[in-house]
Amino acid sequence: MPIDIIVGLPHLREGPILQRARALRTTALISANGLSRWVAKRGWREWSGWRTEQLGNAGDLAGLCLDSAGFVAASRYGGFPWTLADYVALAAAHPFQWWASADYCVEHEIAADREEVTDRLSRTIRANRDCWRLASDHGIAESMMPVIQGRTPTDYERCADALSGLFRPGALLGVGSMCRRDIHGPEGLIAVIDHLDRVLPAGIRLHAFGVKGTALPFLLPYRHRVASIDSQAYGVGARRAALRGGTSKTDAFVANHLEQWVDAQRARLKEGPRQLPQIRPARLSPLPVDRGRRPSLKRALKSGT
Repeated sequence: MPIDIIVGLPHLREGPILQRARALRTTALISANGLSRWVAKRGWREWSGWRTEQLGNAGDLAGLCLDSAGFVAASRYGGFPWTLADYVALAAAHPFQWWASADYCVEHEIAADREEVTDRLSRTIRANRDCWRLASDHGIAESMMPVIQGRTPTDYERCADALSGLFRPGALLGVGSMCRRDIHGPEGLIAVIDHLDRVLPAGIRLHAFGVKGTALPFLLPYRHRVASIDSQAYGVGARRAALRGGTSKTDAFVANHLEQWVDAQRARLKEGPRQLPQIRPARLSPLPVDRGRRPSLKRALKSGT
């Protein structure tokens, strides 16, 4: 099975970036933050709703997905500036290919110690359940992609196990906190994907958020499990190139970097698979709280619950 390359877009305004994404026929991902409206009427910047009118520009894209902007919300605002009800209402405003549950990332700059990691895993579990409930009210539960979080491979397993009631056979499952993760090591990207491949039932496929393009050859052995990755790394590359060249980082400049990045990822997908030696986790890490009395992931899917 091929791994789909999804391009993160900074906005959906009509212009060179959106036009290039259309021409490349690549699925796009927009962040809730990229559709946010802000005002400063009281002397400081406040969130004031969604720019849903921009969604009308997405019709000719190969596909459009929605992300909850969990890392940006945590690092820039100290938490989500919108409610889960606001976010699910945005998800209901467009026929997204999929939209990701809200989640609470655990990168080191966000969660400094084990206690904070465990707390954010618990909050992720609760956010998934609340998003599912709200999505059911809007009639969009089928397009919601549950998202699991973790620092260690077994964290992700525990999170998936706690959310087993939200999965259906053949479901797509988002894997968060991937962007700043090394490829190698016992908590590296491949260790996490390898562990999930061994513990998840057949048929569950993964979307890995923010994966570096250099990781693609190492993900190819797991293409039966990894459905897609996304990245907006080309934007960082464009900013650095503009600084080096002393030029303006216009949308046309960024669009050229977008195309170069997509071409590079498509070339990497044609490379031969590369493998790393795997270090198997010796035991499960402590359970996140708020797990409830839910069946194990494998048992729930087997029984159809």
